[in-house]
Amino acid sequence: MVKIEYPALPFKMKQEAGKESIFDEVRKQWVRLTPEEWVRQNFIQYLVQVKKYPTAIMAVEKEIMLGELRKRCDIVIYREHKPWMIVECKEMDVVLNDAVAAQVFRYNMALNVQYLVVTNGNYTFAMETATRKGLEALPEFA
Repeated sequence: MVKIEYPALPFKMKQEAGKESIFDEVRKQWVRLTPEEWVRQNFIQYLVQVKKYPTAIMAVEKEIMLGELRKRCDIVIYREHKPWMIVECKEMDVVLNDAVAAQVFRYNMALNVQYLVVTNGNYTFAMETATRKGLEALPEFA
């Protein structure tokens, strides 16, 4: 498990028609604030503020094709213009179990990245795919 220290940031938020929205700095748009979106936006800020990843190398809700099915990766990080890391976000009360891992593994069939990350905001697991041993759990990621 990876220890995440989330930065305290004042998010841009607003209320519209009784629904709360948060400004996504990667997509440059307001999005409805759901429990999963809260985790996604906090993890994005962790990547930007703590890990120093520029938003220019991130895609949020990146559409991919799995056979004939359209799916969306929560966050894809690019290196040298190629997908490098997939981050799958779940709301805080979702247990990170085999089903969640299987979802990110399926997404990786389309993108073939070096790193896979799953988080529910409380717990975060990172795995490296390109090792001699196959899949390897990481105590921290790049």
